[in-house]
Amino acid sequence: MKKNRSADPMLAGTLFIVLTAVLWSFLGLISKYCMAHGMPPMHCAFWRCLFGFAAFFLHCAFTGLLSIPLLHILYLMLFGVWGIGVYYTCAQYTIMLVGAAMDIVLQYTAPVWVAIFARLLFRERLTPVKTVSMTIAAGGAVCVCLSGGSLPQAATTGAWVGIATGLVTGLCYASHYPFTRWWQTHYPTAVIFTWMLAGGTLALYVVTRYSLPLRVDFPMNVWLACAATGMLCTYLAFVCYGAALRRISLVQAVITSELEPVLSMLWVWLFFGECFSPIGWAGSALIILSVLILGLAGRQK
Repeated sequence: MKKNRSADPMLAGTLFIVLTAVLWSFLGLISKYCMAHGMPPMHCAFWRCLFGFAAFFLHCAFTGLLSIPLLHILYLMLFGVWGIGVYYTCAQYTIMLVGAAMDIVLQYTAPVWVAIFARLLFRERLTPVKTVSMTIAAGGAVCVCLSGGSLPQAATTGAWVGIATGLVTGLCYASHYPFTRWWQTHYPTAVIFTWMLAGGTLALYVVTRYSLPLRVDFPMNVWLACAATGMLCTYLAFVCYGAALRRISLVQAVITSELEPVLSMLWVWLFFGECFSPIGWAGSALIILSVLILGLAGRQK
């Protein structure tokens, strides 16, 4: 009986992180669908952010978590301008310019940034394993960049702009690690993401409002798809992720979540025919390998 009781949380946690990876994996596919039906990249980013913020805001409102100091709200919103506003915008342009598969892979340069942040901010030792892993990831990123993207028709200039925005998404994603780690000692995850998304939504609205008119004349199928990126790929995914971390170790969660890039590239290949050149696939494999090395090294500690 004891074994069954101890195994249940681990099984539930594994199922939660698998569900998280599946939900995240649909983001590139749904975003491409919205853009293919006339929604500009900035609009995709803004509406995803707004739908996600609304879901987290209602979550906090119903659970009585909205009352925090105004100064803390300001800090969280300011980070949201970078960690959400810039992140979502760059992700959408990377998808448009060089493909969803390219965006997925370049985001997985994040472990290199995380290792650097951990060393500078938390004094974590840069072990030989971490150094090797970062070197492999850097080599993989170079291969992916040289491939020109997962869209064969991408223009040379557009490809390099898309690669640049993709690398920025990796930096934005990685910066969540030290920021969220510190604030989780003060507030639940729902509170952090509510106000981060509020800052991101505001930033995206300002940029969108002054770059092109904010349109609402999209068909219902596009609205439903866009709402799914906020409600499913953002809100529900992070709820499942939080539930997983209460039941399994962070390292186990990281390793299991490696299902995401594999599934993401599978979806865009099946539905949109995106495919890397051989050097691009080799680079993708190197980046994923580097993340697995970091995760397995941590598991042995």
